[in-house]
Amino acid sequence: MKSCSGKLIVLVMAALLLVAISCTSSRAKVGGSGWKNLFDGRTLDGWEVCGGFAKYRVEDGVIVGTTVEGSPNTFLCTKKQYGDFILEFDVKCDPRLNSGVQIRSHAYKKDTTLEVWRRDKKVKAVHKAGHVYGYQVEISSEQTGSSGGVWDEARKSMWLYNARENAKASKAFKDNQWNKFRIACIGDSIKTWVNGVPCTDLRDPVDQAGFIGLQVHSVRSDKPLEVRWRNIRIKDLGRHVWKPLFDGKTLQGWHTIPGGKWQVSDGIIVGTSASSESRHGLLVSDRSFGDFTVRLKFKALKGNSGLYFRADEVGGGVGVHGFQAEIDASNDVGGLYETGGRAWVVQPTAEDVARCFKPQEWNEMTVSAHGGRIVVHVNGLKTAELKNDKGRLKGHLALQLHGGQEMHVMFKDIEMLHREVSPLGLPQK
Repeated sequence: MKSCSGKLIVLVMAALLLVAISCTSSRAKVGGSGWKNLFDGRTLDGWEVCGGFAKYRVEDGVIVGTTVEGSPNTFLCTKKQYGDFILEFDVKCDPRLNSGVQIRSHAYKKDTTLEVWRRDKKVKAVHKAGHVYGYQVEISSEQTGSSGGVWDEARKSMWLYNARENAKASKAFKDNQWNKFRIACIGDSIKTWVNGVPCTDLRDPVDQAGFIGLQVHSVRSDKPLEVRWRNIRIKDLGRHVWKPLFDGKTLQGWHTIPGGKWQVSDGIIVGTSASSESRHGLLVSDRSFGDFTVRLKFKALKGNSGLYFRADEVGGGVGVHGFQAEIDASNDVGGLYETGGRAWVVQPTAEDVARCFKPQEWNEMTVSAHGGRIVVHVNGLKTAELKNDKGRLKGHLALQLHGGQEMHVMFKDIEMLHREVSPLGLPQK
């Protein structure tokens, strides 16, 4: 009996060891693929409620969000922040309820008042401490047709991309059934799919990292409405960070093309030129760039300036040929001009300029150029876009002092977006 018992124990232990090895191998495969579950199917560990007092519970491996009358928008948010990632989940939403998933989002630390545009009028919007803001991937009814679009929640309070503008995307979401969403955020690129249908393809530079949040929208009805999520998983791809192109002290990494004058003062590049100077004065990057996203702050006090990109030095009065994101003391700010080519490619209206530009103040400009896709933002608002341009693909950056004008312009915080090594070992780019 002892011998048989011993053999039985050995066999049982061997079987348990094989099970353990199998489980370990299985887990290794999941880990090796880079995917991680954000929801364990049993608890809300790793999540916290922000913004309102709608209810969240776990039911049969599903997160269920339920409306509460009088509650503002409520969000179940990850405690961890994410930069570059691919996020997938299934969602089923009551057709009477609007919902969404926040990405790269944040919460106000104190009561905050912002100026926003609503129906072509600038109004003040007050957001309470704890209110969630940032990119929201829309979840709405089949009839609405906006699912998969991106709304800027509680900040710009506007569509960054409305899926209703895309005939196929507007029909991708189906009521009363599970819908599969996929969201890819890499650098300033945001892309979404609903049930395999491409919806949003957006370049927006404002946020590079933040939390993920599941929204239960505010309602006026006292009848509870529900939205459900399951199979929430993420592939963490690291992050992009802003790195300086200007050291704040010298013009190292840049060279000048006469005329005008460039100097550094208190961390600011100051460009001046007299109206008698006919030549365009330029401060040109030593390096050339192909695909990139660059941002800077500028203050245009007098005259016409610009941020050249994908530019080539040609000599003569203009100095360079290339794209120019327009900078001016009053007009056309954020437009897109091609010197030595098509002239105006995208010229903004006076209304466009009024929405984004603060005369005689510091403004932020971002230019994203990736292949034939070029997008310009001023103070976070898109001012110009080319989606499939066949023109210039590489060249220098340059800051301009326009010839024949009295010029006074200042620049600071010139930065380019760079990819850091991700958890999957992806190379820097």
